[in-house]
Amino acid sequence: MSAIEREILTQPSYWRRAAQVAAQQAAHMPQAGERVVAIGCGTSLHMAQAYAAAREAAGAGETDAFPASELPAGRRYDRLVAISRSGTTSEVVHVLDAARGTPRLVITAVAGTPCAERADDLIVLDFADEESVVQTRFATTALALLLAGIGIPVDADAEAAEQALAEPVPDMTGHGRFAFLGAGWTVGLANEAALKLREAAGAWAEAYPAMEYRHGPISVAGPGTLVWFVGDADVDLVRDVRATGATVVTQRHDPMAELVALQRGAVTLAEAKGLDPDNPQHLTRSVVLG
Repeated sequence: MSAIEREILTQPSYWRRAAQVAAQQAAHMPQAGERVVAIGCGTSLHMAQAYAAAREAAGAGETDAFPASELPAGRRYDRLVAISRSGTTSEVVHVLDAARGTPRLVITAVAGTPCAERADDLIVLDFADEESVVQTRFATTALALLLAGIGIPVDADAEAAEQALAEPVPDMTGHGRFAFLGAGWTVGLANEAALKLREAAGAWAEAYPAMEYRHGPISVAGPGTLVWFVGDADVDLVRDVRATGATVVTQRHDPMAELVALQRGAVTLAEAKGLDPDNPQHLTRSVVLG
């Protein structure tokens, strides 16, 4: 069994543990009504996107999410949340340096790193760290922490993920293109599902807000395309996508559990293609720029 497979299997228990950490660290988490920006790179960015949309939807306060490299200059926030598994990502370190004067919460898997040293508030999820280059467990555990911090229970997510893990792995072979569609906070999860297919399995995968799929991307759908809804599926959109000849999968689980199923599918597809899902080509655990 690969490291990433083992890490995927542990996620439900770690989400429950993250909820306990959120309760213990409540004073250091974003407070209701604060204007918050969440940043990250790659998978961490997608968790930031999901959190930002969920926080606003919960009425907890205005929340933006940006790639660390694209944070607009001059915007004022009450708190910055930086997600970085390694704590060494160059773009995140740069933002933390530039954001002095704004309370900076860093969520990482490793203490004593450049990101951790720049934090005003620090939450180290070292129990969720990973061997695999490809992120799964740390990212979803960080998201569970943040969701619990805005009062969203994660027990149901964990139970749904356990059910998803007990089911057969989704079969993604036989498809040449993949599209993942979300809405609201699940857009970030759809982005992450597509990234897992690209990273682990070298697949041609993309993601969109669901209702945007008609506005151009549907033109490349057809036989051999798998379109997967991460979140609620509009019946008219499902009808239109099926008319292209694409295979359509509508949400079967809670969105976070659906992501777990898709992580497993990405690993299985990688192995079917003879790839090492723990060590994808051209990728390293952290991007540190010279």
